[in-house]
Amino acid sequence: MATREVVVTSGAGLIQTIQTGNHLLLADEAVELGGQDAGPDPYELLLASLGACTSITVRTYANRKGWPLKQVKVRLEHWKVQAAGGNGKGGAVDEIKKVLLLEGVLSNVQRDRLRDVAEKCPIHRTLAKSVRIRTLLETES
Repeated sequence: MATREVVVTSGAGLIQTIQTGNHLLLADEAVELGGQDAGPDPYELLLASLGACTSITVRTYANRKGWPLKQVKVRLEHWKVQAAGGNGKGGAVDEIKKVLLLEGVLSNVQRDRLRDVAEKCPIHRTLAKSVRIRTLLETES
């Protein structure tokens, strides 16, 4: 199943308008990177996507099980780390830290299961494996 189409259009400076369905978002870079900080930067949007998917997946699972989960909070951070390679020649790789805060009267077994479920959200699975991206050029008509 394909997702809805997302259209990103450049605006003033580095501001980007993002439209998907009836939703309109802005993205931008920080001032120190030449932007106006008019919206989240692309990595923040990526983290937001992962966090939202994780929270939805955990909430859906807990609801289906009838578990007393009151709220899910997901804190995320991204950075580059040096990869280990042969002869110390590894390149930089991306690393994301995802921390779950599960509110509710849950047993340790339930909490552990919800942590496992959090790693099964579709965005997590997509980011954890290789993704093929095809870039095509469209001519204006």
